[in-house]
Amino acid sequence: MPVGIPKVVYLMTGDDEESWTDLYHRLYEERLLFLGDEVNSEISNQLNGLMIFLSLQDKTRDLYLFINSPGGEVISGIAMFDTMQFVEAEVYTICVGLAASMASLILLGGEITKRLAFPHARVMMHEPVISLNDEKTEECTLDADELLRIYQSIIKVYVQRTGKSPWQIAEDMRRDCFMSAEEAQAHGIVDMVSDSLSFISFLNREDEDKDV
Repeated sequence: MPVGIPKVVYLMTGDDEESWTDLYHRLYEERLLFLGDEVNSEISNQLNGLMIFLSLQDKTRDLYLFINSPGGEVISGIAMFDTMQFVEAEVYTICVGLAASMASLILLGGEITKRLAFPHARVMMHEPVISLNDEKTEECTLDADELLRIYQSIIKVYVQRTGKSPWQIAEDMRRDCFMSAEEAQAHGIVDMVSDSLSFISFLNREDEDKDV
């Protein structure tokens, strides 16, 4: 039987006593965000809003986006990528399981030098696709033209942020290209491979630096 979102005790700003709040709200207070499902407009809008709000709240503190996603809607993924470039706070991206399809573009969109993968993480990139079922011929043609423009812009992003040549990226995207954490680092999608204990130690050091 589902247990719902766990609750934790937390002293809210301005309150005299601790109260119960859901786990993710507590983590958002620490600027820890999670993409743990398929990318769609609802999830994209929620995370975009959180990134903008937290950046306006304090643009000097980094945001941490943990990714374990099979990908999803192309436009929603691009919206998240663009928001990460828009906000003034720098965004860490951390692949903790799978970053596939559009999720790999979001992983790529973190601040350069601040894109991580855990040792057993997997990354997959491929061409964007659309469903042409039950479409009229004219509508299919319009969709194909738009898809080509999106495909070209995605290749440009990968080229800019990985340092790979356009032909290399296009070749890799012709099929489902699965990579280990180390291969994703060699490909320029992440900057480092870090285990969870090392990352937690890093977060603790960041907190200590803020308190000084």
